[in-house]
Amino acid sequence: MPDDAADRLPPGIGAPAERALTGAGYSRLEQLTHVTEAELGQLHGVGPKALTLLREALASSGRGFQPQTRRSRPH
Repeated sequence: MPDDAADRLPPGIGAPAERALTGAGYSRLEQLTHVTEAELGQLHGVGPKALTLLREALASSGRGFQPQTRRSRPH
């Protein structure tokens, strides 16, 4: 996929979130469609504001994070 403006991480997510995402290898929105929101939230620096902006940026292009799967709990 070409690296165009529509696939860039959105402005305003904050420097800590941007560093965390790029440090984990995420530099384009398309890459975020392969992970869950919870996984990204585990990255130090990616907080609720950044997740909201990322979710909105993905939704504006008809995309989203991977759905959260429920894990069965051992009894």
